[in-house]
Amino acid sequence: MKRLMSGNEAIARGAFEAGVTVGAGYPGTPSTEILENLVKYKPDVYCEWSPNEKVAFEVAAGAALSGARSIVTMKHVGLNVAADPLMTLSYISVEGGFVACVADDPGMHSSQNEQDTRNYARFAKVPIFEPSDSQEAKDFLILAMQVSEQFKTPAILRTTTRVSHSRSLVEIGERASPGKSVGFTKNPSRFVPIPIWGRPMRVRIEERLKSLQKLSESSPVNRIQWRDRNLGIISSSIAYQYAREVWPDASFLKLGMSYPFPDALIREFASGVSSLLVVEELDDFIEEHVKALGISCRGRDVVSGIMELSVDRLRSSKAMLEGRDAAEPKPSPFSEGLPPRPPVLCPGCPHRGVFYALGKEKVVVTGDIGCYSLGAFPPLNRMDSILCMGAGISMAHGMEKAGEPQKVVGVVGDSTFFHSGITGLLDIAYNHGHSTIIVLDNRTTAMTGHQDHPGTGRTLMGEATLAIKIEDIGRACGISRVNAINPYNLEETRQVISQEIATNEPSLIVSRAPCPLRERKKVGEVRKILAEECKGCELCLGLGCPAIENNEGGPRINETLCAGCGLCQQVCPAEAIVCGVRA
Repeated sequence: MKRLMSGNEAIARGAFEAGVTVGAGYPGTPSTEILENLVKYKPDVYCEWSPNEKVAFEVAAGAALSGARSIVTMKHVGLNVAADPLMTLSYISVEGGFVACVADDPGMHSSQNEQDTRNYARFAKVPIFEPSDSQEAKDFLILAMQVSEQFKTPAILRTTTRVSHSRSLVEIGERASPGKSVGFTKNPSRFVPIPIWGRPMRVRIEERLKSLQKLSESSPVNRIQWRDRNLGIISSSIAYQYAREVWPDASFLKLGMSYPFPDALIREFASGVSSLLVVEELDDFIEEHVKALGISCRGRDVVSGIMELSVDRLRSSKAMLEGRDAAEPKPSPFSEGLPPRPPVLCPGCPHRGVFYALGKEKVVVTGDIGCYSLGAFPPLNRMDSILCMGAGISMAHGMEKAGEPQKVVGVVGDSTFFHSGITGLLDIAYNHGHSTIIVLDNRTTAMTGHQDHPGTGRTLMGEATLAIKIEDIGRACGISRVNAINPYNLEETRQVISQEIATNEPSLIVSRAPCPLRERKKVGEVRKILAEECKGCELCLGLGCPAIENNEGGPRINETLCAGCGLCQQVCPAEAIVCGVRA
């Protein structure tokens, strides 16, 4: 039986069919839907959203050391957070199969950077598999699990945004037995990498790598497709699909297991073609190695490593390869003449009131990763830096300690606070910092699709659990000045923020109101603007609310979009905004 599945759905199905019993992760586009689909196979599989990727990795690793088959899911920047346990798990090895499903985001569709996870495979000396469609996503997860168990190594399954979210037909199979019974066998020389035992582990890694390379050279997922031998192309992942469309007659070496490199297969393929081209997204990972083997090839000189590849971009590469002028890509007919649509905070978003209030203060705002990153855009313009999750707190402390003459406010979301903000807050209290920290608590992990976290009172399995209070954690970290505010009350919000910025003590403000998009209901009564009372000051437009439209006759409120938060009514000096339509 075949079903139409996204790559993420197929990975979840592959985990189920592979006999996985534990899945952990932290939501991050484009990987989020893997666990959201895997949890549908309960009670066969236990799934959890962990506070961050490092914790999730360690949960799955613990399960694997006990003999269970496990997966951990995250996006590419999440593997940075989990890099510490990855490097050492490679040393101590696993008992049950362990696969880290990592989704890269070429083109930065929803990420703060582009990075290539294949480098982590080489760094950690572990195998990496790259599916190019949904069927391979399922099959390669199963294969990666088998390889992990056979060689007692963690393995990485690397997807990209396009593979994760594109749909194709998948052959559905049966669930395999979960394998050996769960039970940890004490063996310190294997599982405890203190130097006396870690040094032999280091030697075993190199021996394992040689065995994995032999597998890479013989595995059917690395295969030569002979056609016209004038041009041979080495490719992997979604780039292979694009290249096949642009060069349908060329010979291909398709790499499904791209590390360890299949050197013998690369040499065989290169010797059988007149010219060689490497087509890959992001880093010149394969090209660099091919050249290191002494094999001449083209690659980065004609195929860009910046942003996501596409058929059109490779057609330009083909023109360059053939010495022709690259044709300019034509705009899609349906997009011509349309006005730009920059991303904005949703109507009724509780973060809007905080950013508006911060706009009245002369402060530096260190921001963080979340939908509140949109506070950096006009007209709010109230986020001055973004680095990584948790840095909204830590960078505020660093600026203050460096002697920044302006007051510094750090802003993070609730899920981000639990992910990696607590240690930064602890640092501020411990090292006598004076920063004001604002946690935008909208009761969910909003940006990635409203997943639960330790503050929501629900687990991924749908069970009720403790709802951890951010204020309690702040006090436990040593912050004595802790305030909770309603961000829809603009006067209270401005007063508390001004008060805390003025102090010479560290302070924590928790701005708490649920995300209306998750609640699926309006915040309050829909507002309208009385045209005869409006003075045209346009202060309401400074909120950046998409429900407030600026027409030729002056601002008006789109009653369909209005969420009834009432912020516009609070900023209008002419009292021209009133309750209009009852929600």
